[in-house]
Amino acid sequence: MPARQGVKVWLPAALLAAGALVSTCQAPGTGIEVTSATGFVGDPESLLPGTWLRESKAEGVTTRRILVLGADHRFREAVRVVDATGRTADYAHEGTWLYDGTNLKRKYTSVNGQPPSRLNLPFATFQISFDSPREFRGVDHIHGNEIHYRRVASDTQL
Repeated sequence: MPARQGVKVWLPAALLAAGALVSTCQAPGTGIEVTSATGFVGDPESLLPGTWLRESKAEGVTTRRILVLGADHRFREAVRVVDATGRTADYAHEGTWLYDGTNLKRKYTSVNGQPPSRLNLPFATFQISFDSPREFRGVDHIHGNEIHYRRVASDTQL
């Protein structure tokens, strides 16, 4: 095949692929500079405030979590658990959060409407990385849990 015919075939395909890639891009948040497809430079802490959704399923149990991280470093978490028989249980938690440059740390001050035991004050710590300004992943190195949150509208319900 002559070189000219190869260009005729590959050029439209390359343009189509580039258009598809650009159409899925999301603008980064304030103070964030995109340096590559997955790298961001700036203040990751500025990306954290907002409403985040985490969904998981294991052994017939489905869990949906709405985590609201406030700019004032307070959080609210609503959780719905549906077991294999269809029974549901809802939980509501509150507390404070901080980001130390590597880890997102949450200290619970209310667990399902009750103050936690002083002897067993619950914390959640995840080493996080952003896949994009709209989603992040985390690892709890103590318990071996992996998480994935994606940003959702502030009025998202369980």
